[in-house]
Amino acid sequence: MSAGERAAPPAARGRGGRSPARERVVELLREEIMLGRLADGERLIEDRIARRLQTSRGPVREALRQLEHEGLVASSPYRGATVLGVSDEEVHEVLIPIRLTLERFSFLKAIERMTEAHFAELAKEVWLMGEAARSRDVMASVEADIRFHRFVLACSGQQHTAQLWGAIAPRIRAYFLRYGQRADLARIAREHGELLEAMQTRKPEIVTQALERHIAVQVPPPSR
Repeated sequence: MSAGERAAPPAARGRGGRSPARERVVELLREEIMLGRLADGERLIEDRIARRLQTSRGPVREALRQLEHEGLVASSPYRGATVLGVSDEEVHEVLIPIRLTLERFSFLKAIERMTEAHFAELAKEVWLMGEAARSRDVMASVEADIRFHRFVLACSGQQHTAQLWGAIAPRIRAYFLRYGQRADLARIAREHGELLEAMQTRKPEIVTQALERHIAVQVPPPSR
């Protein structure tokens, strides 16, 4: 490990132990991927990125790991890191059907177990989506969206179902991040509020109908 790659001292670390250099690289690369400046399948070479962004390889390596977690980057032993695209076909033919099956089952289990405190947690995420809409913060909107659904699955008590959902969550997040550049963020917040209201009735048929409307919405593909 070179001197430039050594772990930053505590004073140089940001919230959650994340270095400012890493966060800057994450934000810049995420934006370039979301806006199509980095094409699907394009290789992300650490040295080249480090030179372009005038930083060391350490923050770049950490940033690529974060973007892999978000579903925007894939890594392989021979090709290294590459931009990972999410097609409209994959979303509608694979992700939406799988997600709807998992959430239809889990939401009905969850409403049997959820308390008013749990509903309050979901209401907080809806509020955060509204705040993100007002500031046009796509990342904050997407993260609150993902947390809303992950929280319900956690409340369902269905561990294996939650694990399956977690496996596709990065792909869902990646598509949302790209679609979010053109999305009506206020509408997204409003739709989650409507879903929450349906859940609070604790009536399976109302929850199922609301969930199907919510997930099966025809999302336009990201612009190329």
